[in-house]
Amino acid sequence: MSTSLDFNALKTRQQAAWASGDYAVIGTTLQIVGERLAEACDLRWDEQVLDVAAGNGNATLAAARRGCKVTSTDYVPALLKRGEERARAEHLSVDFQVADAEDLPFRNGAFDAVISTFGVMFAPNQAQAARELARVCRSGGRIGMANWTPQGFVGQMFKTLGRHVPPPAGALPPSRWGDEPQLREMFSGEIGSMTVSHELFNFRYRSASHFIDVFRTWYGPVHKAFAALEPEAARALEDDLTELLNENNIGGASLVVPSEYLEVVIVRR
Repeated sequence: MSTSLDFNALKTRQQAAWASGDYAVIGTTLQIVGERLAEACDLRWDEQVLDVAAGNGNATLAAARRGCKVTSTDYVPALLKRGEERARAEHLSVDFQVADAEDLPFRNGAFDAVISTFGVMFAPNQAQAARELARVCRSGGRIGMANWTPQGFVGQMFKTLGRHVPPPAGALPPSRWGDEPQLREMFSGEIGSMTVSHELFNFRYRSASHFIDVFRTWYGPVHKAFAALEPEAARALEDDLTELLNENNIGGASLVVPSEYLEVVIVRR
């Protein structure tokens, strides 16, 4: 019997997860990461910029605010609609297109910069997604990413979810994109230069139970994990997430949990 991973089946499953809940509720809190990445990439007026797995458009808006000609893509149409609403509210001109990070419908070298914040790292076929980012970026252009690290809070949260709802056999963890040696391997042969910075994003909520409430309701992977469990098993997951949150809380009576991510800028050779 073949043990090869069915990427299409996994993608369908992931797409359903991200379409559940409403990621935009979480995504809007991460806006500062898109702004930081736009600066790290030194985005310029009139540059052609592609946001891959854009979600509700944090990096998209950051690039558009800097005068770039932005194409915003995701494989969840409802999330693109939320990004479109935000762009319209700010009177920003952005082209929104449904597209798969592993099969981007653009010509080779079409963009001056290709960016993604906590998006492309969740593509099931990681090698193919990396090839596509590099393919559509021109020589000398920039590939900019913000990726959660394995050791950071979000990386640990996904490990906790995986202990309760195991991922498909053979699926690679998204946090590989937050590991510099793994990234260098993924983009081998495409890197002119690569700048990596370890950054922190602070999740700010009323308490651990408030965080779990919000993520259980709106954040697709957590929403789906709880939905897959019987009540007793769901309580065990909640207990483990509560412990993880409280261990990482630096806010005292309120919840402030720093989560490490890798800010990456690759200049394509």
